[in-house]
Amino acid sequence: MKKVQVDEEYQKGYEYRLTEPVGKNFGEEFTPELTPKQMLSLGVFGGNYFSETPSEFPKDWFESVRYSKTGHGDKSLNYYRVNASQPLEVWQQKGWIYPEDPKGWFLWYFRYYMGRRIPEEDKRQIKRWKNFKRHVSQVKKYCTPGDVNCRPRQRQALLHWAYDSRNL
Repeated sequence: MKKVQVDEEYQKGYEYRLTEPVGKNFGEEFTPELTPKQMLSLGVFGGNYFSETPSEFPKDWFESVRYSKTGHGDKSLNYYRVNASQPLEVWQQKGWIYPEDPKGWFLWYFRYYMGRRIPEEDKRQIKRWKNFKRHVSQVKKYCTPGDVNCRPRQRQALLHWAYDSRNL
């Protein structure tokens, strides 16, 4: 079991253990279509999710990341060139952010993918991921297959949740 020390702008003094191999042994109901590296390379959160390359994750995940220069999300950096995000403050107000992962689901997924497991939190986050799948059904229902101009905000949001909306 590898221990990870976090000392980043977004979280200091946090420590966790990796108990599973990278990218393996996910819960049976959790079948993300994109890896963290793929999500980053496609363009998510307007290049504003991290302000720097976090040392807790493999550097190669961030090779093609373009960061926002404004400190705010830049929709031109997103795959679908639209804003599909709410500010972190909204997520905090709704109680969706837990202390283990102060940047929300995306940070949880990065750490889960790396091999960290927190049974109750994993269960909660996987339930949220499964609930987001309803957007896949809506894109399929209202869009011609392959029409990436149909429902671009929904498609971008799906990328945020590791659903590959390019294939819908």
